[in-house]
Amino acid sequence: MTALLIEDKCREMLLYGYQALKQFPKHEKHVLGAEIRLSMLQLQRLVITAFKRYHKKTTLTDLDIELSILKRQVRLAKDLRYIDLKKYQIWIEKLVEIGRMIGGWIKSVKTKQQAIAL
Repeated sequence: MTALLIEDKCREMLLYGYQALKQFPKHEKHVLGAEIRLSMLQLQRLVITAFKRYHKKTTLTDLDIELSILKRQVRLAKDLRYIDLKKYQIWIEKLVEIGRMIGGWIKSVKTKQQAIAL
């Protein structure tokens, strides 16, 4: 099922993110680094929550919002030169892939809701 695949992709992104965070300057590891870590973990938590819930729409919306926040935090880390361009590109690719999966999941939930309404 999609949720298992998205869980795997989220885990891959988390592992990569933790490696990228290691190169943050010492003074930022506990500020922006901590925020990014929390955001990645919240993303993972929301994937699991959406998978378990019967009514998924609001949780999937929260998941999509959290992904947008995480993308902006990663972009900020790149703009501040805490991560290099290559690491940023790889990390963002992983986030975009997760975003596509979330979009597909949202679309399938909407389709199911429309079918039930008919």
